[in-house]
Amino acid sequence: MEKILEIKGLKKSFGDHQVLKDISLSVEKGEIISIIGSSGSGKSTLLRCINLLEEPSGGEILFKGDNVCHKKFDLRAFRSKVCMVFQQFNLFENMSALENCIRPQTVVLKRKRAEAKQIALENLEKVGMTAYQNAKPSQLSGGQKQRVAIARALSINPEVILFDEPTSALDPEMVGEVLDSIKALAQSGLTMLVVTHEMDFAREISTRVIFMDEGYVVEEGEPENLFTQPKEERTQSFLARYLS
Repeated sequence: MEKILEIKGLKKSFGDHQVLKDISLSVEKGEIISIIGSSGSGKSTLLRCINLLEEPSGGEILFKGDNVCHKKFDLRAFRSKVCMVFQQFNLFENMSALENCIRPQTVVLKRKRAEAKQIALENLEKVGMTAYQNAKPSQLSGGQKQRVAIARALSINPEVILFDEPTSALDPEMVGEVLDSIKALAQSGLTMLVVTHEMDFAREISTRVIFMDEGYVVEEGEPENLFTQPKEERTQSFLARYLS
């Protein structure tokens, strides 16, 4: 399979606090990787470093073999290929759902508005939000906002989507609708890294699960193996607490 992302010796510190400690992993095209672990283990910081929303303190991030940390790397183009869906949606409050999906295409990809609108409508349909295309974020539930955010990400034709705890800001009854949208994407062959606390979801959709603790990748493997026969004591302790 084609290696699409490679992370080598990634480190990230905030002042004297080291959040990521020598993270190395590779991501192959079409993989769905769930990243699990306790709060504060470095999961979200890892995604933010991959997308260069946080500048790594050390190490390399390679996208198709090119080091994206290089100062001359086209960051805007990279973020259109490796894009992020955030916990808090990050929608433009003064724009409709449709316009939220059109604007990144016309600004970043320089698409003609008519083409961008068609693509936006197709992606809103994929996440079940066509009926709300003219609604502004203030008129939408949390789950609906997150589905618009997913449609927005899809509209710039990414090769990888990074999901940073996409259900953590949602009421429990809204979690299912967002997870269902992500499951549908998983079946489309899109490469995804998902930071999540939804263990059943991670077990169901992932090709690989990574367990992080205190800034390290402690264990990784196929979901059935990691969830039923974790090798590391720290993984066993974490899963015993979550799955009990």
